[in-house]
Amino acid sequence: MSQGSNFVDYVKICCRSGHGGAGSSHLHRDKHTATGGPDGGDGGRGGHVIVKGNAQLWTLLHLKFRKHVIAGDGDAGGSSLSTGKTGRDEILEVPLGTIARDAETGEILFEINSDGETRILTSGGRGGLGNWHFKTATRQTPRFAQPGEDGQEVWNVLELKILADVGLVGFPNAGKSTLLSVVSAAKPEIADYAFTTLVPNLGIVAYRNNRSFVMADIPGIIEGASKGKGLGIRFLKHIERNAVLLFMVPADTTRTIQEEYDILLKELNEYNPELMHKPRVLAITKSDMLDDELVREMQQQVPADIPSVFISSVAQKNIDVLKDLLWREINNQ
Repeated sequence: MSQGSNFVDYVKICCRSGHGGAGSSHLHRDKHTATGGPDGGDGGRGGHVIVKGNAQLWTLLHLKFRKHVIAGDGDAGGSSLSTGKTGRDEILEVPLGTIARDAETGEILFEINSDGETRILTSGGRGGLGNWHFKTATRQTPRFAQPGEDGQEVWNVLELKILADVGLVGFPNAGKSTLLSVVSAAKPEIADYAFTTLVPNLGIVAYRNNRSFVMADIPGIIEGASKGKGLGIRFLKHIERNAVLLFMVPADTTRTIQEEYDILLKELNEYNPELMHKPRVLAITKSDMLDDELVREMQQQVPADIPSVFISSVAQKNIDVLKDLLWREINNQ
């Protein structure tokens, strides 16, 4: 199974929480008491459907085929004021950076950002009150109790936004997958055509003194991606979570470096203007095909307001310089 089929960043699940148990309408009876008062206990709460953050998970693959999640019902109350047993909770473990939304309205319910964090996705029904709650001075032996509250059945969407230190931004064929394969142990599919990367690839980049950072290769942006063209918005959302954006422009681009960079910026701005505030680094890739004179000439085209470096993943040219630049930007945050 390739990483492509293992990476799942979107699942739609029907969540059914448990019904609350009914309250008891028991009246106290024993060998000494023929006509005791009410002692019916409350019903147990129905089980919740709960989402829990797990830092060891990177994908929602384990939930892909779970279309229905059903929590347990609460038990009825008993005599002697005994409360019914709480229904079994269903716990869905998810990677950090997972968003839960209502499938019908699209409303974001919450986001899981830390290991062990738990949030209730679908609440179980409350247990009914036992008859002892309804005893009054004028009604000494109420013979009724509350039924339990029904559980809920709701369709929810769980969606993953990748948490990475560096997000790679560039057109298809800018050399993003090649860079990731060189600086980390990730094995992305690489070929010389648009949209080789159909899913985000994550790689851990080793840095000096046993330090490391996470790099995410996000599928290529094309003009119009922010309007849903190409692979569009589904992948642009992953960039929202990155600390630093690494823009990649190939040395063999048919446009100028400035033009290509401006188009990428425009796409990001149209998708989400807040992305414009993220720190940026520019890498001019495939520069092993340039001689020194061409590099000097092309440096004149490089935007002045962004740290930049000419690299070649294949020839390992300036890769350490790029890592230094990225490390500095990540730690300026």
